Amino acid sequence: MNKYEILYIIDNDVDDNEKAALVDRFSDLVVKLGGTVDGIDKWGTRKYAYPINDKNEGYYVLMNFTAGAAAPAEIDRQMKITDAIVRQMIIRK
Repeated sequence: MNKYEILYIIDNDVDDNEKAALVDRFSDLVVKLGGTVDGIDKWGTRKYAYPINDKNEGYYVLMNFTAGAAAPAEIDRQMKITDAIVRQMIIRK
């Protein structure tokens, strides 16, 4: 089991209930893949360093988790097919 950190940006046009549902969805996915969520830090709405898709702000979420080596690839795949996720980055600690 390895420790990972994922930072992802949710489109700011999504309403608050859907943002919470997305955070829950990805934390549940970690558990489903046999990992544990060590912490979720919701940074909230922040300004981008540069415009992305003609937008200047997004909702940032930082999640620390412990999982097997195959889990990050599946989480990354799920995030890439979710339209509300603007960007994501997973790193191993």
